[in-house]
Amino acid sequence: MYIKSLELKNYRNYNDLSIEFEKGTNILYGNNAQGKTNILEAIYVASTTKSHRGSKDREIINFDKDEAHIKITVMKKDVPVRIDIHLKKNKSKGIAINGIPIKKASELFGILNVVFFSPEDLNIIKNGPAERRRFVDLELCQLDKIYVHNLVNYNKILNNRNKLLRDLGFCYDKELLATLDIWDMQLADYGAKIITRRNQFIDEINEIIYGIHRNITNGKEELIIKYEPNITGNNIYDELVRSRDKDLKLKTTSVGPHRDDISFLNKKIDIRKYGSQGQQRTAALSLKLSEIELVKSIIKDTPILLLDDVLSELDSNRQRHLLGNLYNVQTMITCTGLDEFVENRFNIDNIYRVVEGTVERSQNGRQ
Repeated sequence: MYIKSLELKNYRNYNDLSIEFEKGTNILYGNNAQGKTNILEAIYVASTTKSHRGSKDREIINFDKDEAHIKITVMKKDVPVRIDIHLKKNKSKGIAINGIPIKKASELFGILNVVFFSPEDLNIIKNGPAERRRFVDLELCQLDKIYVHNLVNYNKILNNRNKLLRDLGFCYDKELLATLDIWDMQLADYGAKIITRRNQFIDEINEIIYGIHRNITNGKEELIIKYEPNITGNNIYDELVRSRDKDLKLKTTSVGPHRDDISFLNKKIDIRKYGSQGQQRTAALSLKLSEIELVKSIIKDTPILLLDDVLSELDSNRQRHLLGNLYNVQTMITCTGLDEFVENRFNIDNIYRVVEGTVERSQNGRQ
């Protein structure tokens, strides 16, 4: 799998952009705030329908325009697939695949698989549980449409339950309270399915990450990831019932997979709490490299790797390990300069210079 071309119209600081990519490594370099990350973001939106920054559609569209377009041509086993995203400030986005509109955004998932790696991801270990859940959910949504269905429904029911809890806090009503049981049964059903799939995903990552992490640390460290569900899949309903009084006081749902976490253990030491910054960053790097390998094994193809100014945040040893694992994967890398690649004698297929919303193909070939 690789991206052949990208077109942007009225997307952030790009009025009209058309760019061709190579199968291998594509470097986008230039000063900060020129639009490098915007290109990676557009690719991510075409894969997942969402911005990796959490931006809303109206924030992505050029300031003085009402709509924007993303067009990407993806080659999948030598067959071109065109993805069109039509972003609107005041309406839901439109999505078409090969010119045919789709009704559900979930129909897009799996066509273009990407792995996004940004400096913020290096802090996934030390930051809060929400970021680690987001990592699992974003990857599973690309790989498993059943998981998408279960997660979307779980979140809808969770929002309805929380609204009911707030309504009851404002105006207590016995008949309204009785409806809580309906939401609890549905929440327990979808929650159990989410927990089962997340557990399977962590098991799959563990099979890969152990060897990668030992290699990066020259055999000195052993990393194991542990899934920490807030509650187990077979007693969600009972826990929801038991927590009702507390939930009514707090006006929110206190138990369920929306409160799960993941721990990272280095020889039984939880590096979320006790690891050095170097250990945490190495674990994050191992996690991303494992994600690439897992996606490869599941889709029987290679994902697109998006590296957003990550190299500047890694020391030379971690840079070498990251760059050394980029074989047979189309990679888009943003950076402010090319020194890291020269020093590592890294092969480059294409170089683009990005300046104030313009992209110039400055070199073609390998260094």
